[in-house]
Amino acid sequence: MQSSAINESQVVIDSHQEIAHHGHPDHRMFGVILFLIADSMTFIGFFAAFLIYRSIMPLWPPEGTPELELLVPIINTAILVSSSFVMHKGQAALKKNDVKGLQLWFAITAAMGLAFLLGQGYEYFHSEMGLTTNLFSSCFFAVTGFHGLHVTVGVLLILSVLWRSRTEGHYSSSSHFGVEAAEIYWHFVDVIWLVLFILVYLL
Repeated sequence: MQSSAINESQVVIDSHQEIAHHGHPDHRMFGVILFLIADSMTFIGFFAAFLIYRSIMPLWPPEGTPELELLVPIINTAILVSSSFVMHKGQAALKKNDVKGLQLWFAITAAMGLAFLLGQGYEYFHSEMGLTTNLFSSCFFAVTGFHGLHVTVGVLLILSVLWRSRTEGHYSSSSHFGVEAAEIYWHFVDVIWLVLFILVYLL
């Protein structure tokens, strides 16, 4: 009898702890957003420096700078923008508890991210300028390379979601923080690229 009473008490305690745990506000998404705000400050610093150099230099890009090819960056832009819509379909599928749909759309997004990185690598390999050619080239490789690093991290996050989704019940319509965090990060990377593309390639 005593053992049974102890077990019942433990169940009650565990139940209360479970309720208390779920009753706490979830600050993880706030942390993700705060991180992205802080991370965006670095990009803003790059963009500000780029604009300052552009305004004080008598000629921008400096004389002798090879003209940037637009075909590959335009294709990369189309890939990255499209990937955000593809990724969102994955989260929409999860809201219907369609884990297979999540896996399909996230796998396509990861492939698109890798295609973007391959395109950027192709652009670097065929570029007629190097990191130390002049001020413009230094800015170009710094800001595009930093963004490429973010795309790489984003692809790794997506692959992490795919790996974890192999465990039945890990993600569902009521448990999807990892999916949301990866998607928000990917949208952030997408928006940064659009600003970068306009500033570096078009202006």
